[in-house]
Amino acid sequence: MSRRLVNITLDNLDDLPPRCRGCVFWELDPIGGERAAEAGEPALEKESWVSSVLLEWGSCGKIAYVDGAPAGYALYAPPPYVPRSVAFPTSPVSADAVLLMTAHVLTEFASGGLGRMLVQSMAKDLTRRGVKAIEAFGVHDWEPNACMLPADYLLAVGFKTVRPHHRYPRLRLELKTALSWREDVEVALERLLGSMVPPTRAPERALRPA
Repeated sequence: MSRRLVNITLDNLDDLPPRCRGCVFWELDPIGGERAAEAGEPALEKESWVSSVLLEWGSCGKIAYVDGAPAGYALYAPPPYVPRSVAFPTSPVSADAVLLMTAHVLTEFASGGLGRMLVQSMAKDLTRRGVKAIEAFGVHDWEPNACMLPADYLLAVGFKTVRPHHRYPRLRLELKTALSWREDVEVALERLLGSMVPPTRAPERALRPA
């Protein structure tokens, strides 16, 4: 079994799962997301977003392949490139951090170490670029088909809460910690990513500050 990780580019963007390929939950603000859905153009908006981030900032994601088949991915970017990030009651993301938007390992490839590979590859990439930390908006009472990361799992893999909230806490992982995870933490991360299925579109109502 061969495994490899590559940066997300316009050439391999279609290797994302269809629901993620056509989802602009993070890439647009709530109003922009609604307009893109009404116009039937979310996939084009996704492509435009990736193109812009690649040109202005650089790599914004990783895709994992197993025997040539897409098996998992992670998307991340600095907060100014993620309009949705300001819609949360625990925003803004810290200026020295990059936002982990979403990540997923396909069910048939779960428990094979791909989650560990994805996040550690992301951590090494960001460390080389001088980034100090990764932050994420967690969600309590997480439900399947949500493209946000469960807060409990983020805590389990080493993230620390920097701004608590009853629904959408903001959490942070120092990159020096990410590069020295213990095996049990890596296993927890693998379980997290293997349980996530990105939606075509998430309910707007649930993401407005309470």
